[in-house]
Amino acid sequence: MIVTIDGPAGAGKSTAARQLAERLGFEFLDTGAMYRAVALAALQQGHDWQQADRLAALAAGLDIQLEPGRVLLDGEDVTTAIRSREVTAATHYVADNAAVREVLIEKQRAEATGKNVVTEGRDQGTIVFPDAECKIFLTATASERARRRLADLERAGTTASLDEVLAEQNLRDERDAQRACGPLRQADDALVVVTDDATATEVVDQLEAIVRQKM
Repeated sequence: MIVTIDGPAGAGKSTAARQLAERLGFEFLDTGAMYRAVALAALQQGHDWQQADRLAALAAGLDIQLEPGRVLLDGEDVTTAIRSREVTAATHYVADNAAVREVLIEKQRAEATGKNVVTEGRDQGTIVFPDAECKIFLTATASERARRRLADLERAGTTASLDEVLAEQNLRDERDAQRACGPLRQADDALVVVTDDATATEVVDQLEAIVRQKM
């Protein structure tokens, strides 16, 4: 069974999807981490973002492993590094590259073949797994999402203001929605879950109830 959880940045998709997978005994596929890993590798190599073909070739040659609680890039633990503001700001170059998306979509589908999977991202229910048995669109208001992102940055030791984070988030939301390939969009058959007034546990409780009803 494949469960897709799509939604905007800061809606709590990664945390909710990971915890939901644990409860169900499913594997967790963090697709956003894959895009971030490619962006990190490109930054480390001083990649010219205008060279789209080379970026796709770079992505195809990377070994990205998603382990419980860890992301490995060519054997190196980059779990924390891929969440930096620099990587966040650069990830849209990766996500906007159609050839890179083809490479990563192939990797995502290969990871899910023959497994029970909870996967999260922007286009999981619309592009990557259009036939998924259960689709969820997880969202929250812009202010709530920015507040959560700021808290994450502060825990990681990064100083920023709420206004800065909100401005970056708004720009990212606009890019995600207007992207030519794999734009952020709610699947027609997805159930919408708004997380503003719910604790993390309550969100996962709600998601688990939805999935078990579909099983």
